[in-house]
Amino acid sequence: MSDTSRPNAGPTIQTIALAGNPNSGKTTLFNAFTKLRQKVGNYAGVTVEKKTGTLVLAGNRVVNVVDLPGTYSLAVRSPDERIAREVLTGRSGDTTRPDLVICVVDAGNLERNLYLVSQIQDLGLPMIIALNMMDEVQRQGKEIDVAQLSAVLGVPVIPMVANQNRGIEELKALIAQGVEATYTRRWRMAPDLEEQAQHIVRLLVEHEGFEESEAFSEAISILSVGRKIEKSDDPADRFFKEELIHQINAIQDRLRKMGLRARSAAVEARYAWIKQVLRDVVKDHRPDQQNITDRIDAFVTHKIFGWLFFGGIMGTMFFMIFTIATYPMDWIDAGFGWLSGIVADALPAGLLADLLVNGIIAGVGGVVIFLPQILILFFFIGLLQDTGYMARAAFIMDRVMSKVGLHGKSFIPLLSSCACAIPGIMAARTIESNKDRLVTILVAPMMSCSARLPVYIIMIAVLIPDATALQKSGIMILMYLLGTAGVGIMAFVFKRTLLKSQQPIFILELPPYRMPSLKTILLQMWERSRIFLKRAGTVILLMSIVLWFLMSFPRHQDLPPHEALKHSYAGSIGSTMEPVIKPLGYDWRIGIGLIGSFAAREVFVSTMSIVFNVSEEADAGILRDEFRQARWPDGRPLFTPLVCIGLMVFFVFAMQCISTIAVVYRETGGWLWPTFQLMYMTSLAYVAAFLVYQVGRMMGFS
Repeated sequence: MSDTSRPNAGPTIQTIALAGNPNSGKTTLFNAFTKLRQKVGNYAGVTVEKKTGTLVLAGNRVVNVVDLPGTYSLAVRSPDERIAREVLTGRSGDTTRPDLVICVVDAGNLERNLYLVSQIQDLGLPMIIALNMMDEVQRQGKEIDVAQLSAVLGVPVIPMVANQNRGIEELKALIAQGVEATYTRRWRMAPDLEEQAQHIVRLLVEHEGFEESEAFSEAISILSVGRKIEKSDDPADRFFKEELIHQINAIQDRLRKMGLRARSAAVEARYAWIKQVLRDVVKDHRPDQQNITDRIDAFVTHKIFGWLFFGGIMGTMFFMIFTIATYPMDWIDAGFGWLSGIVADALPAGLLADLLVNGIIAGVGGVVIFLPQILILFFFIGLLQDTGYMARAAFIMDRVMSKVGLHGKSFIPLLSSCACAIPGIMAARTIESNKDRLVTILVAPMMSCSARLPVYIIMIAVLIPDATALQKSGIMILMYLLGTAGVGIMAFVFKRTLLKSQQPIFILELPPYRMPSLKTILLQMWERSRIFLKRAGTVILLMSIVLWFLMSFPRHQDLPPHEALKHSYAGSIGSTMEPVIKPLGYDWRIGIGLIGSFAAREVFVSTMSIVFNVSEEADAGILRDEFRQARWPDGRPLFTPLVCIGLMVFFVFAMQCISTIAVVYRETGGWLWPTFQLMYMTSLAYVAAFLVYQVGRMMGFS
């Protein structure tokens, strides 16, 4: 068998898998291949994102492309690694085994990247190495002998700069020609370990029908466990027959008696071989020059200056989200208002017009209006990730978050949740540990999102009618700090009770700084905004129609709108709720507002406008005055300062978002955790608002 792979007119390629380490440029290559011909979903039964697309080659030949999750190895320690291994071995039920693997390699960090290459080679699949970021290698004063690297590895190697489209056409031409797997393993363990590994290979081939190359990879995984396997152990082991498990465990016992370190042997052998490869193919012409990345990191990860830089970045992002975004938000609001007017004028007054205007258009508009904030947030996240700073931010935040048991990678989901909990919860997929990921999902909705702002603003207006900008900002900051404190406290509780686990070890590669690719960032913004609108908008639309029905029936056209509302299904529910919420200082009217806010928190304001018979076109000051004049039947004011503060506190902790519940259901794969989340957050919100109101009254406040 030859030691090299050569382009040829080999078997027709129908499916390509893109594999590689995180930050290797794999996503950039995927976007360059597929452009807008891509779909995003989840792998069956798990929350790992599945990205697929099509590549058009010469002669309009179409090839399927699967973008595997970024992973450092195939050791199956995280959902991402499990999915990558299952796809490459053909065990993924909804994804066919690829005919070709393109392993995207960061040329500036060959040692770490070639570890994954060696693991994929062991599976016996045809492979091409896309040696990406060659421009950075040149800037570092290094030189890679690409031809020698190809000869040593036994696979074709294409030098590339993916974000500049350099090497793309050469890679496509090689794919069109076809590549065969002609790889011979060159790394070796100790002779006794090699002998036992081959023994396991023979057992797998004989008892389970493995192909020899796949059997060897499986044998190495078994040896790397370093302990006896059981039927209930890792999913990769569950299909083994009892007799085979017994024989494999006997081999493990034999190795332990011989004093051989089977667990680390393969890792050490791979890296020893990789180091030899690098000595042959990489030349460093400036070995004494400090890398520019190290010089920048000395500042941005500094114990003091790093926090100042981080604060500046976050401050700029939030300034953009809460100021610049208001202009397109106003345009969207005006657009939906114009559309409502057109529909209202075109249709006769009645149920259909009411449904379209107050149900469908208002419901969809309530989601779309926040799209500018979501886009700005994802622009910053994409920019920070593409430049390499996001890893530094997670490193800085880990110093604080580890104190309450949160993983450093939880920083990105929690940051995203400040705009909307939906993309924040989706971003938790990058956390390897199931328990750490679940803790992050459970606490993320307590970060004050943009949907809470209308509630805060109207309550501040009622609480302090003539509040200055400084006072408003101060109260708003207190609400954000309260939500952040709630996240820390509940994460601490969960990590020591329900989801108890060891303190997470935070190991994160700090990639070199790079010039961001605007094309890649814009494409990610498009994908994420489309997913956001699809997942959130449809749920909001359905809930808005349901709420419209509850607030419109039974029909009482002879009564004023607010009286008709009291006798509607929603009014009946609010009246039924009143004994429960009265200890918080709330009456049935606020109860209806809380029901409406389940569609989205900001719906509380529009629902209360209907309750108090205030038109949506009216000035916000009119609703504020109606709130201040509202009374209990005995003449007591309804919206006292304690009630206003209590409502803001309630919305800090309450779930009150059906679309977030739906996303948690998707991410956790069932109703157990979203139900628990809804119950614990509602209980926490109730207790917090109860304490504000009752303790405040005991202290003599109104």
